[in-house]
Amino acid sequence: MWSPTEEEKIGVVICSFRGSVSQGLSLEIGETVQILEKCEGWYRGFSTKKPTVKGIFPTNYIHLKKGIVSNSGQYETVALLEDSIVTEVTSTLQEWAFLWKQLYVKNKVDLFYKLRHVMNELFDLRRQLLSGHLTQDQIRDVKRHITVRLDWGNEHLGLDLVPRKEFEMADAEQISVSDLYKMHLSSRHSVQQSTSQGDSMRQCHGEACRIPIPHHLFLNLKSFTYNTIGEDTDVFFSLFDMREGKQISERFVVKLNKNGGPKNPDKIDRLCALFTDLSNRDMKRDLYIVSHVIRTGRMLLNDSKKGPAHVQYRRPYGCAVLSMSDILQSISELKEEKDFVLKVYTCNNENEWCQIHENIIRKSSTKYTAPSTNYGLIISLQLLRGEMELIRRENPMIFNRGVAVTRKLGFPDVIMPGDIRNDLYLILERGDFERGGKSVQKNIEVTVYVLYADGEILKDCISLGSGEPNVSEHRSFVLYHNNSPRWGEIIKLPIPVDRFRGSHLRFEFRHCSTKDKGEKKLFGFAFTPLMREDGTTLSDESHELYVYKCDENSTFSNQALYLGLPCSKEDFNGCPNIPSSLIFQRSAKEMLWISTQLSSTKLTQNVDLLALLKWKAHPDRLMDILGRLRHVSGEEIVKFLQDILDTLFSILDDNTDKYGPLVFQSLVFIINLLRDSKYYHFRPVMDTYIQKHFAGALAYKELIHCLKWYMDRSAEVIRQDHIQEAMRALEYLFKFIVQSRILYSRATCGMEEDQFRMSIQELFQSIRFVLSLDSRSSETLIFTQAALLNSFPTIFDELLQMFTVQEVAEFVRGTLGSMPSTVHIGQSMDVVKLQSIARTVDSRLFSFPESRRILLPVVLHHIHLHLRQQKELLICSGILSSIFSIIKTSSLETSVQEEVEMMVESLLDVLLQTLLTIMSKSQSQEAGEYVSCLLSLLRQMSEIHYQHLLDNFQSKEELKEFLLKIFCVFRNLMKLSIFPRDWMVMRLLTSNVIVTTAQYLSPALHKNFTEADFDFKVWNSYFSLAVLYINQPSLQLETLTPSKRKKILDKYGDMRVMMAYELFSMWQNLAGENKIHFIPGMIGPFLGVTLVPQTEVRSIMIPIFHDMMDWEQRKNGNFKQVEAELIDKLDSLVSEGKGDENYRELFSLLTQLFGPYPSLLEKIEQETWRETGVSFVTSVTRLMERLLDYRDCMKGDETENKKIGCTVNLLNFYKSEINKEEMYIRYIHKLCDMHLQAENYTEAAFTLLLYWELLHWEDRPLREFLHYPTQSEWQRKEGLCRKVIHYFNKGKCWEYGIPLCRELASQYEALYDYQSLSWIRKMEAAYYDNIMEQQRLEPEFFRVGFYGRKFPFFLRNKEFVCRGHDYERLEAFQQRMLGEFPQAIAMQHPNQPDETILQCDAQYLQIYAVTPIPENADVLQMDRVPERIKSFYRINNVHRFRYDRPFHKGPKDRDNEFKSLWIERTTLILTRPLPGISRWFEVEKREVVEVSPLENGIYVVENKNHELRTLICQYQHKQLHGNINLLSMCLNGMIDAAVNGGIARYQEAFFDKDYITSHPEDAEKITQLKQLMQEQVHILGVGLAVHEKLVHPEMRPLHKKLIDQFQMMRSSLCHTLPGLEKISPACSGASTPRGSILVSHSPLSPESIKLVHRHSPLNLLGSIRHSSSSLSSHTSSETGNLIILTDGLVGETSDDIYRMQASPSSSSLSSTHSAPSQMINSAPSSARGSPSLPDKYRHNREMIMLLPPHRDRPSSAMYPAMTENGQPTNFQRALIQQVIGPCKPCSDPNLSVAEKAVPTAPSSWSLDSGTREAMPFLSAHVGSIMVPPVPPRTIPHGHFSMHFDAFHHQISDLPPALPARSLRKSPLHPIPASPTSPHSGLNGSSSTLSGSASSGVSSLSDSNFGHSCEPPVHTDTMDSVPSQSWTTDEDMESPYLPVRYSISEPEVLEPMKLPPCRSHSAPSGVNPHHDPPTLPPKPYMGRGEGCIPEEEMRPRPMPRKISQPLLSCKEEQAKVAWEHGIKEE
Repeated sequence: MWSPTEEEKIGVVICSFRGSVSQGLSLEIGETVQILEKCEGWYRGFSTKKPTVKGIFPTNYIHLKKGIVSNSGQYETVALLEDSIVTEVTSTLQEWAFLWKQLYVKNKVDLFYKLRHVMNELFDLRRQLLSGHLTQDQIRDVKRHITVRLDWGNEHLGLDLVPRKEFEMADAEQISVSDLYKMHLSSRHSVQQSTSQGDSMRQCHGEACRIPIPHHLFLNLKSFTYNTIGEDTDVFFSLFDMREGKQISERFVVKLNKNGGPKNPDKIDRLCALFTDLSNRDMKRDLYIVSHVIRTGRMLLNDSKKGPAHVQYRRPYGCAVLSMSDILQSISELKEEKDFVLKVYTCNNENEWCQIHENIIRKSSTKYTAPSTNYGLIISLQLLRGEMELIRRENPMIFNRGVAVTRKLGFPDVIMPGDIRNDLYLILERGDFERGGKSVQKNIEVTVYVLYADGEILKDCISLGSGEPNVSEHRSFVLYHNNSPRWGEIIKLPIPVDRFRGSHLRFEFRHCSTKDKGEKKLFGFAFTPLMREDGTTLSDESHELYVYKCDENSTFSNQALYLGLPCSKEDFNGCPNIPSSLIFQRSAKEMLWISTQLSSTKLTQNVDLLALLKWKAHPDRLMDILGRLRHVSGEEIVKFLQDILDTLFSILDDNTDKYGPLVFQSLVFIINLLRDSKYYHFRPVMDTYIQKHFAGALAYKELIHCLKWYMDRSAEVIRQDHIQEAMRALEYLFKFIVQSRILYSRATCGMEEDQFRMSIQELFQSIRFVLSLDSRSSETLIFTQAALLNSFPTIFDELLQMFTVQEVAEFVRGTLGSMPSTVHIGQSMDVVKLQSIARTVDSRLFSFPESRRILLPVVLHHIHLHLRQQKELLICSGILSSIFSIIKTSSLETSVQEEVEMMVESLLDVLLQTLLTIMSKSQSQEAGEYVSCLLSLLRQMSEIHYQHLLDNFQSKEELKEFLLKIFCVFRNLMKLSIFPRDWMVMRLLTSNVIVTTAQYLSPALHKNFTEADFDFKVWNSYFSLAVLYINQPSLQLETLTPSKRKKILDKYGDMRVMMAYELFSMWQNLAGENKIHFIPGMIGPFLGVTLVPQTEVRSIMIPIFHDMMDWEQRKNGNFKQVEAELIDKLDSLVSEGKGDENYRELFSLLTQLFGPYPSLLEKIEQETWRETGVSFVTSVTRLMERLLDYRDCMKGDETENKKIGCTVNLLNFYKSEINKEEMYIRYIHKLCDMHLQAENYTEAAFTLLLYWELLHWEDRPLREFLHYPTQSEWQRKEGLCRKVIHYFNKGKCWEYGIPLCRELASQYEALYDYQSLSWIRKMEAAYYDNIMEQQRLEPEFFRVGFYGRKFPFFLRNKEFVCRGHDYERLEAFQQRMLGEFPQAIAMQHPNQPDETILQCDAQYLQIYAVTPIPENADVLQMDRVPERIKSFYRINNVHRFRYDRPFHKGPKDRDNEFKSLWIERTTLILTRPLPGISRWFEVEKREVVEVSPLENGIYVVENKNHELRTLICQYQHKQLHGNINLLSMCLNGMIDAAVNGGIARYQEAFFDKDYITSHPEDAEKITQLKQLMQEQVHILGVGLAVHEKLVHPEMRPLHKKLIDQFQMMRSSLCHTLPGLEKISPACSGASTPRGSILVSHSPLSPESIKLVHRHSPLNLLGSIRHSSSSLSSHTSSETGNLIILTDGLVGETSDDIYRMQASPSSSSLSSTHSAPSQMINSAPSSARGSPSLPDKYRHNREMIMLLPPHRDRPSSAMYPAMTENGQPTNFQRALIQQVIGPCKPCSDPNLSVAEKAVPTAPSSWSLDSGTREAMPFLSAHVGSIMVPPVPPRTIPHGHFSMHFDAFHHQISDLPPALPARSLRKSPLHPIPASPTSPHSGLNGSSSTLSGSASSGVSSLSDSNFGHSCEPPVHTDTMDSVPSQSWTTDEDMESPYLPVRYSISEPEVLEPMKLPPCRSHSAPSGVNPHHDPPTLPPKPYMGRGEGCIPEEEMRPRPMPRKISQPLLSCKEEQAKVAWEHGIKEE
């Protein structure tokens, strides 16, 4: 049975539970669960992560914890009962865990590892806290460490800052905003805060001076490796100040044995010391660590004879130093010890031993010897800071090691009261001794004893240094043979105070003999008492002691015998009459010098101080003694503080009148002494004295009297030092006064109370008098007043002991009120006055509510004055924040309504004014302080306060001013980001205060400023505030983590909704006619609010838009303003990244209702203006779709083309649908910039043209816009025109630039601006030259379909045609597209996708190549137009594209498949022609037609005829010279194919009687095909005649074979084409007479052999476009060439001369292509040759010729080397059979132009879905821009007639053909493959004749029927590259030729040099080109020069990976000579 739990309420999951049972709740380890019920080993409850999901889980998986239940019952909440820090660590670590993993993903490795370390530390610290075994101090310490780490992590992870109080999270509800602000500031520096907390507490106590923090140097001797001594050693360490030349510390001594280890085994690893109490000043000294090494053993180390082994002497050995200044930096930064090695130097001369360390420091290297090794003393050092207690606490390990505390000589900077010390430091300086009749000097040893008065030697009163126990006697070290030894040894004498008086020191001198006995002989002694007769101790100076003679027999048992003798010179002067008959005689020439230094808190060396303490002995000298007290040093006074104070008050009691003022002065002097930081610690001693030991019950009267007397005189006296000192001592004087009065009152039971009160009041009057004096004239008076004001707040606590709170408050109020106002006092006094007020506010007095009510008005008055004048703002803000802090604390207990009322009246307005001023100057520190003050005040205000505030305004004008101010401050608060982003607590609190204030103030706005009193400014200010408020980043809860969101919602709710309701109600309250004022101004801001992704806010705002539209409709009859503004704002807001998908839906209002309001569309539905409203909302929705796409593209790392596509999409929308011109123009420029970035210059030009068209040639002035200056419309249009022309030039689209040049020219002409006219005409001329001379690449076109809902809106389920980049082929394009849409799947079929694909949540891409259908067919059909010009019209201004797919219809004839082979031709029509404003445009319409087999045949034959005729014309007109390979191959292909069944298959198929009878409708077409075949025979005849004249003798066999085959062909066609019998056998032999040709051939003119049949598809396509590859077959791409390649080409007879090699990049030599025509073929290129027909058709050679041509990747092939007898080998024949065989009849456009040997261009593609309207400009110019002009030419009549006599004539004029080259000797050089082509195994065969093995019929070069004076035009090499037979060496290196960009070419071009291939370096002598390789221009002669030899004229082909032959030297010479001959001719 399930029962509710009583105790078990909350727990933590200790093992993950999968929830596999019914109702099971799956839980992860570490989750917190709240338990509701239990039943037999199971709990029921929920995880705090998902409180809505409840379930059951096993009890043993849960670790129970204690919790506090609130709201018990069904909805109870349970909080863990544990330390808040532990809770915080838990939640923080959970939050960090996720972010920590993200760091790894984002590759922030450094932070990743640091954070891991910190998290591990936090786990450990949390464990320690939970263990419960720590002391309070340790807990505090652990918490400090935890908070430092938490804050560090939060800061580095960008999380919120946590404000803390005592390491725990502060509750914002319990403290004032000012305190919260300070906490945020201090939490930012929590590490520093934890160390400096003690100081900050002390500062609050009232003393401004800081206690200097002492430093301590920890030194640890690790080893002494200099172990060559072999004797025991003492090593002394001390700190030495080089500048002053003295030691500043005691010595630390280490005793080592002869092995270098410590003598005392307990001290292993414990040889360490702490040099304490080093001040900041000490750290700046020139300090050195000095180490002296003294050995104990023989007299001389290296001489075993000197002295017996059993006698030990202390002897100097060596010294080491280490400069502190060098190492201070490194050790102060480290938290651990750092090691150093000290070299030990030995002394050269023992006389200078005492100075050895100085010599080493000075580097006087002659005086010491460096050690032979680098080893020495290894020490480690560490610098510690802080009080000794803190050091002990924080570094217990150091003190556990038995560290030797080594003090400074003398007192530290700060003397602690409990520090009892009584040390006398004795320095053995030097001695002077007689030789005593010896030949050598003595070895002197001094022994020191401390003896008491009775002669007893004091035990353990001598210390050699810290680290070793004290001893009773000390033996100095011995200097060898030295009668004037200088020791410089320091020893400490810690003598008990009680034994000090009467003790004396005795020094015994012995000579240490080095003879055999090694005895030490006493020869003298010296002594000195420690205290003088007058009770003062031995003074700190050097003392010269007498030496008395004695010997070993002398007895010292009766010390009285020598104590009566004078010990020194001063002593001798004191007692001159000493008898000379005593036992001890003074040695006149012998002396000992010692110096002493006393560090004692009990003994004094000061006579004046002793005199004061014993004043009763000399009362007559008292005045003098008191006067001299000022000259006693502070150290002496604080040591005897209590005694001195007792003495002073006893003097006061003794004779008040006489000594009162002097005692008062002495007391003031002592009190002020304690203000010094050095003695600050003695204040508690003073306090204790006053409380417990002070007994001057009558003193108060005299003290008050003196104090008043001083104050009253301050107006008269000029020197006021003593008055100022009295003022500074005020605090302690009052303490004495009050304590004295208490004692008196106690003793007398409260007598004289009234007199006392009276005297205090009089004293306060004097104080007020001093403060009210005008101090501007007297500087000394300023100081007096300042001293008084500084001390004044310190007396309140004393007064409260005697007076009530109200009385003290009245005293203080009167005093503060007596200060002159700000205007009358100087700047410095201002500060002092405010500091005094600040300390008053901080005092205990101010914490009482009753005193606050009295003091607040005066305090606020002064602050108000300062704020009004903007003075001392920081101090004022400090005072205010203290007041708010106190009031907040009080408000938790009592009512503070009255005080808040006062503050509102006095401060609110001036605070707002101050803030506005500060914010305008952007002083962030001050702004933060004042904002926190303002928020504190507003937070304390209740409804009553607001009511009073609003009632108090005298007029509406005042109220308006106030509202404007407060709204402005709030707006600035949100705009300026006063608080950093991570101060989330502060920001939320601010927002809460603002929304609450707005709720209180809005009724006033509504009440006072509507209807007649409407004030636009106030309302606008309010609305702007509301909008800014809702849009605040800190309130966007959607961006926060769920836990954080829940916390905020629990505490404050969604404040955006609160403000939105407030905004809505205010809008509703606004009168209708007033609403119109906010249109269109507020539309944008309100729209910004609706873009907040909070449904409630949106639904609140929607009606406001409806209202706006409604009111504008009422007023203007439309809502154009609303519409325009909405669209502008939408654009800018969404571009900034706001808005989301839901918003789009909300606006289109598909949703029914949001909250209480109907949606906008529903509201509009009810209106009269419904239609316009609905269409408006619809268009806005569509705009949103585009804008959101645009935003997503711009925001992400999207590719350039997506961005371009989005922009085009938006641009069209603004133009076509919304007609927003300014937005339209903005996006035009954005688009242009993108194109320029992607280097799409042509597209950039078209884009700018859109703006150009909007402008007119008028002088209307235009404002400044975007980057355009203010200028006239004409100027802007002209500037744009120039820019567009420039971009067309860069994009090589000169035809588009020329009309613009003309347009500009006409403008310049009209203005008579001839200079500009000349310039533009020259440019136009240059463009014509460029068209003829410069090389242009033809791009490929690709059709791309984007299917699926995952694509952006502007692409979704649409198809586009894209203009590829230069050299970009289908595979490269496909890769680019897939790279840009990595999620997309490439569709492997060409069919249109079905609905499932269109609607699926995925991305599908369908890509294939398409062929452009040129628009301008006229130009293309004009035979005389150069190919250069035609090629432009073929691929530009095209908006129709097609692709073909072959298929079989009906039954298939196995013998002749052409009967049923149909072509499906799809034509795509685009929205705009390419090129345009984008590289791609959407397909608007598809047209599919089927081409019958017969039509296909006509088309194919027609194309072939045209191709051959063009080629023949080029040979006739001497455009192609020398090499007739092209013609040979073309003829061979056509004749051979015809003989072997090509045309024959057409005959079989279509000339068959059955076919003719069954297809009567085709009669006309059949006749047409017959005519074309007949025409082909005619053309072949002419071709053979030309071939005969030009053929090389070596090629005669080929010619003969062609003639034979031609005869066969003709005869085979005879029976079908009756006209052929008439043709005489003119071509059958080489000797055919000319006449017969003339008879048999009609003239071959363009009229008689018209290329294009009226109904053929060629009409659409115009002339032939040739594509080429390396040395490729020239198959026409656009129009398609006749494909008549059959097996016959391989040659079954021995006459076959040519064999072919396939280009590595194409698998077929045919123009056909693989796969279905539309399909993207992802197979490697070698597999790409076969179209999608069944296998059985693959070897039917008859089909090959009969396919329609298409734009194809050309097959590359060339002639390989022939065998000896000119025949191909069987292998080669087989190879060609294999390569050619699989060709398929197909017209697939997927294969691109030539294999371009250049890497694919980087991806940057463009999209467009828009339609471009007909440009006004274009309509004005026929053929301009879109259809560039064709220059007119005059053509002489009959120019085109090609009579055979002329034909023969021309041929006969040709030079003799080139002799055959030696084919066998040609060496081979492999040519590198193009970077894009795959490798092939066919690249090694050598070739001699390079020729284009065409697919049956070679492509013919463009014909140019012109006079020889008309220079042949350059052909576009990519499209028409005739094969190159003879190649120079340079050809071998590179497949490219340079492009000439010059406007005019030289008369005769030099043979061209080629730029190097990318993968090869250039050969010597070839200049490498730095431009990307482009195709070469076709050189031409100057006008009238005749023709150019073929080698020069024909452009170089572009090999993919083919070997070419090299010319031998002789051949080269022959060639040059021949070329020269041609030129001359």
